[in-house]
Amino acid sequence: MAFDDKFRLSSHAVILKQGVSEPSVLLLKANYGECAWGLPGGALDPGETIHEALLRECQEELGVRVQVKCLTGVYYHQVYDSQAFIFLCELDDPYNICLSEEHSEYQYTPVSKLSEIQHQRVEDCLGYDGIVVSRKF
Repeated sequence: MAFDDKFRLSSHAVILKQGVSEPSVLLLKANYGECAWGLPGGALDPGETIHEALLRECQEELGVRVQVKCLTGVYYHQVYDSQAFIFLCELDDPYNICLSEEHSEYQYTPVSKLSEIQHQRVEDCLGYDGIVVSRKF
């Protein structure tokens, strides 16, 4: 890779629903592209750290602040030529989510129902043992 080449970086939050028997994770339904369900978060703006981007994106998308617990994984996505940083987070106020115009709805989805890539990223997060995982898709 040359010095002036660029690729995408993004930060995303794994936010678990508390008090349920099966682990469930917060997903947002996008109003753009393929209207897919995904983890809160998004692309870094120029000059941002991965933590700053995560906090900004979650505040924008959810209308509430998150507490970052730890970085659990970094994932290269060949289709998008991007690196995604995945963090375990908690909502400051889980009962007052107010979605941005970018998303139409949210839900807590059982981990067993996630797509293959999302499932792997969330399982890595749940199994975090102090070592950040790195994978390619």
